[in-house]
Amino acid sequence: MTEEKILNTPKKRKAKIIPTSGRAYISAGMNNTIITITDPEGGMLFFGSSGRAGFKGSRRATPYAATKAAEQVGAEAYQAGIRELAVYLKGPGMGRISSIKALKSAGLNIVSISDMTPIPHNGCKPKNKRRM
Repeated sequence: MTEEKILNTPKKRKAKIIPTSGRAYISAGMNNTIITITDPEGGMLFFGSSGRAGFKGSRRATPYAATKAAEQVGAEAYQAGIRELAVYLKGPGMGRISSIKALKSAGLNIVSISDMTPIPHNGCKPKNKRRM
């Protein structure tokens, strides 16, 4: 006679398959620089920001902080197996170019750079002229 035991064993997770190419979204705002590395479909793999790199306050907006954040994320992605990136920039911040250079210095091959900064075609309605 065989005894069946019911065990509360957790289900095994699938190992995350990381592709060799991906996308890097760099959001360079006036106060922070956020870098997100995704797979070619857009699923997030790695993330970093100037604040996460240890900078606080107005120092987060500097190009140096953006460089450090991009170096951390780039090294993490390189270790996982990503080798080439398509870079998508957004925002007017000072960390735009320095973060691209840092990704390049982390060993990643940059295939293309696209600027996706939203530009108003007509802008906001101006304030009414003051009446006295």
